[in-house]
Amino acid sequence: MQPVHILILVGYILLMVLVGAWFSRRKTVADGEDFMLAGRSLPAPVLAGTLLATFVGSGSIIGGASFVYTYGPVAGIFFFAGTVVGIVCLYFMATKVRRLSHHTIPEMLEARFGKVVRVIATVIILVAFVGITAYQFTGAGSILSIITPLSAAQGTIVAAVLITFLALGGGLKSVAWTDFISVIVIVFALVGTLAVVFIADVGGIGGYVDRLDPALTSLTGTLTPVQLLGYFLPLFLLILGDQNMHQRLAAGRNEGAARKATIGFFVGAVLLLGTIILLASSSSFLLPDIEPGQAILGLAGTDLVPLGIGGLLLAGALALIVTTGSSYLLTCSGNIVYDLVFQRRGSSRDPQKALKLGRWAVLAVAVFAYVMGQFFPSVLALQMYAYTMYGVAITPVVLAALFWKRATSWGAIAGMVVGGIATVVWQSSGRAAEINAVVIALPLAVTALVIVSLATRRPAEDNGDAAGTPSSPRPQETEAR
Repeated sequence: MQPVHILILVGYILLMVLVGAWFSRRKTVADGEDFMLAGRSLPAPVLAGTLLATFVGSGSIIGGASFVYTYGPVAGIFFFAGTVVGIVCLYFMATKVRRLSHHTIPEMLEARFGKVVRVIATVIILVAFVGITAYQFTGAGSILSIITPLSAAQGTIVAAVLITFLALGGGLKSVAWTDFISVIVIVFALVGTLAVVFIADVGGIGGYVDRLDPALTSLTGTLTPVQLLGYFLPLFLLILGDQNMHQRLAAGRNEGAARKATIGFFVGAVLLLGTIILLASSSSFLLPDIEPGQAILGLAGTDLVPLGIGGLLLAGALALIVTTGSSYLLTCSGNIVYDLVFQRRGSSRDPQKALKLGRWAVLAVAVFAYVMGQFFPSVLALQMYAYTMYGVAITPVVLAALFWKRATSWGAIAGMVVGGIATVVWQSSGRAAEINAVVIALPLAVTALVIVSLATRRPAEDNGDAAGTPSSPRPQETEAR
């Protein structure tokens, strides 16, 4: 515990609280549209920052760093390539996503496939995202316990309060601008750490190449191509269908801002992920006995980096987790308000009611996520499957809704159900350590989606518009007939 680290951390937290309070003012957030989609007013730079901060989170600086530390920089490039390639695809989707401007992914799916699909998608998304939120609480609590005298349990409470406050007050406006500021901290901290480590400790590129374990320089880093594919696909699929990504693009000032933001997202991701790869692989010989998950954070506690840079590194790591947690809290509240409450018969979609319900929903999800993290560690561990579950069960259906007019409601249901079950079964079998569940579950989900869609509607009946007015018989319509 270093006083400099504490001062930097306190300064960051105070800055986030002030920004959150500023965007909590009534004239800034007047209704549900402001709360969930920032009034569709975000400029391209802020939009790029919130996209980057939301996706490149603790899974990158902790989980991704652990992967690079274990398997090497080349394998790390393949691991993170899923994010980079996904952003390129997202660029070509940005205009359409902004034009449709749905509040949630299930809302978009209902426009094409009907209410049954919306309900199933809502359940899958909430189960996955509440668990991910709980993981952010505990992860941030662990970092606070390293920097401050707080215990991990006390740190989790402080983290939960901070994350909830940022999402509760100003909604997406608050979250987006704090994301933007946090990205600046993160970039400065990681690039500063890399410069110091490479110049003073590694000895430049030549020293890096000479000191790296030869076993970690192979193309796949001791993994088979199929295993490597299993690490590439989850990030690639998640970024294409992630509700957070779609909501942020819909919150852009216009379609042009959405497309420009994805370019900024791409540049920022390449910079941050490249830095993570170099730092984590350098730690493999600078800190050979450290826990792999601490490959980057562990540098802050050594004499390898100055105290100020180390403090910024820890604050940047906390910033990644805080921004991710607040984003998932906010997106879960949208599912509760628009996909559950407003779907009740006779329920009015009053903008002021949406704002109040959205804030109550944020608070409810935060409490539930905290409880999960404290009393149900096995359930929380199960949520580590969430990224694969979402990418397999939701993303193929999202892409079908946007780009394949031939898809039907029954096909969408089959794809989600088969993908979800296949993921759970494979993970539960104990074979996921050999081959990631996505390699098995994704082909099954896509096959079910395609075959059932082709079997439930003839091509001559295809006169609908993707993600627009549905033309296929929906499950409830079929039953009525």
